[in-house]
Amino acid sequence: MAQIVVIGAGLGGLPAAYELRHYLGKAHQVILISEFPQFTFVPGLVQVGLGHIPLDHMQLNVPMLAKRHGFKWVQGKVQKIDPLQKRIYTHETLNYDYLIIASGAELANDLVPGLGIYTHSICTPSHVLEARTAWETFCQQPGDLVVGAAPGTGCFGPAYEYVLLAEADLRRRGIRDQVKITYITPEPYIGHLGIANMAHSQTLTEALMNKRGIATLTNAQIVNISSDHIFLADGQSFGFAYSMILPAFRGAKFVKASGLGNERGFLPVLPTMRHRDYPEIYGVGVSVHLGQINDTQVSIGTPKSGQMTEAMAMVAAHNIAVELGSIAKPLQVPTLEALCFAEYGDTGIAYIAAPVLPDRLTGKRRYSYAIKGIWVNWAKAAFEKYFLAKMRLGVGLPWFEKLGLRLLFGLSMSRPAMAEDIVQPVNV
Repeated sequence: MAQIVVIGAGLGGLPAAYELRHYLGKAHQVILISEFPQFTFVPGLVQVGLGHIPLDHMQLNVPMLAKRHGFKWVQGKVQKIDPLQKRIYTHETLNYDYLIIASGAELANDLVPGLGIYTHSICTPSHVLEARTAWETFCQQPGDLVVGAAPGTGCFGPAYEYVLLAEADLRRRGIRDQVKITYITPEPYIGHLGIANMAHSQTLTEALMNKRGIATLTNAQIVNISSDHIFLADGQSFGFAYSMILPAFRGAKFVKASGLGNERGFLPVLPTMRHRDYPEIYGVGVSVHLGQINDTQVSIGTPKSGQMTEAMAMVAAHNIAVELGSIAKPLQVPTLEALCFAEYGDTGIAYIAAPVLPDRLTGKRRYSYAIKGIWVNWAKAAFEKYFLAKMRLGVGLPWFEKLGLRLLFGLSMSRPAMAEDIVQPVNV
């Protein structure tokens, strides 16, 4: 009996555990390690941060799910991994035959003095609760609002959602005329989102920001933050009474401490999601290194969406099951095609990139575009309910979800691996 360990119970880890349980049955043991006993649907934290929904509506109890669906749960913070001995060190020592690292990333607030001290973020449950309390205080005494992203940020969708939903919330409260809103971003243009050349994205997103009276500044490099001002590398500064700034990410500390990551702590993986140097280890989601696709004036990262994370989890579990002989199918590779529903108040925009990483040889995608409409908000709300429901039911990535993405948006989640996928790192 093999022992397969999954680190992290988030958007990648919990679905990976479910997929492993589905593929492996009772022939092998699946163990899930997480620091916290709650699964959190991170895309819903924007609404939590503005007080629209309570945090517990976006969370599930992991110990209960583990017991119900037949895998072992261990609560603990991973300190180090010994990839040669195949051991994991938490408050106890665990051995593994295969390991999936889906730990997410850490917030690199220290790269900008004052970031996370005088500003808020919506990246973690604890941070979003602090942001929500501060937002209510701000609304009692309105002032200037600054929203944006620090250099190195890769996922800009939450910043756009936050600034536009905050603007809508201020209108609902009848205090919009008392608040000057500024959006500051390292993106080269509004609607870039870390994905260049997405048709209609700039036009639709810029028009919406202008319509809502939100001032924007691109190619902005935040270098310092005080208690009431944000300072840029070009000498400009912006005062604020409340600010939400997304930080850059780095890999989890235990990844770098174990010698498994690159200089930023991200896992170097093959397209099959297997670690470049250790074939028993797989990486999933924000914890992995993806090749840089952006050549911009100010450094930005490559986005890793929830859908991409889910696809990586499915592929990692599938490939481990193939290695163990539990299924007789070819190895798989995630396509990294992404669909992002962004809710913006009385409308929304769907951003589609197929795939996020352009073709290595041609530098092109199959297609990428943005489309606007109130239906986007409905679709996002429906998907949140659906995703939480399938997590309760112990379902990873069912066939009908993959079919729906293909029929509605032309997106695929994975493809059979080719010879070069076994040896060539992702987009390097």
